[in-house]
Amino acid sequence: MSETEKISVGALMTVLLLFVPGYLLHEDPRFPGSLPGSLLGIGGAALIVLLLAYPLIKHFAWLRHRVTKRLSMRAILSFHVYAGVLGALLGILHTGHKFQSPLGIILVASMLIVVLSGFVGRYYMAHLRVELRDQKAMLDMLRADYDWIATELAGAPIVRSLLGLPRLWMGQLAPVSAGSATPAGAPGIPVPQLVNAIADLEYAMRRREAIQRAFAGWMFVHIAAAIVMYAALTLHIWNGIYYGLRWLR
Repeated sequence: MSETEKISVGALMTVLLLFVPGYLLHEDPRFPGSLPGSLLGIGGAALIVLLLAYPLIKHFAWLRHRVTKRLSMRAILSFHVYAGVLGALLGILHTGHKFQSPLGIILVASMLIVVLSGFVGRYYMAHLRVELRDQKAMLDMLRADYDWIATELAGAPIVRSLLGLPRLWMGQLAPVSAGSATPAGAPGIPVPQLVNAIADLEYAMRRREAIQRAFAGWMFVHIAAAIVMYAALTLHIWNGIYYGLRWLR
């Protein structure tokens, strides 16, 4: 995923979340049935329906084989993300902040859960995985330095262990990067700092792993909310057509 996509989707998500509590400042019960409100609703519904393109292409090999000849799965996923956020944004604008109908509230709530869970899976979980990978690489280097010191202590004479190595450790005050230890030289981080760095990294990794486990079910939430959303959207469209045709008669 590109940095531009992260910034763009993050900005759209911020606007969307700011629009949701807009009923505190503004409410127009007639707007959803007006021409601009109807056009916004139709546009939002169309984008939400188009969200189905990504899972269909992903899970049906014959369709994926045909589509990916012209479009990559990454491009289709990016469209899926943008369509979801823009569709939800148009849907919120379509409501005119009239949150009175139980069906409309269910539709808006499920739509927001779909967008938020998708955002968590697409960006936040990916960010966590990258951070954990980088921290694991750093932890491996620090542990290699620590193991080198432990090996030196195990094979050193008693006088050197008591006098030489402590002076060597205390003299290593220059900020040299970790992982530079070799069999011919000592690591560049003083021992107290090395031990503290290992402990801090292990603690940070445990916290991130706990967060990762807590959000591990984002896909289940995403799919369950999507099922509710499409069911509510179908009923909403049917109600609009049914009562609209009755009004015309």
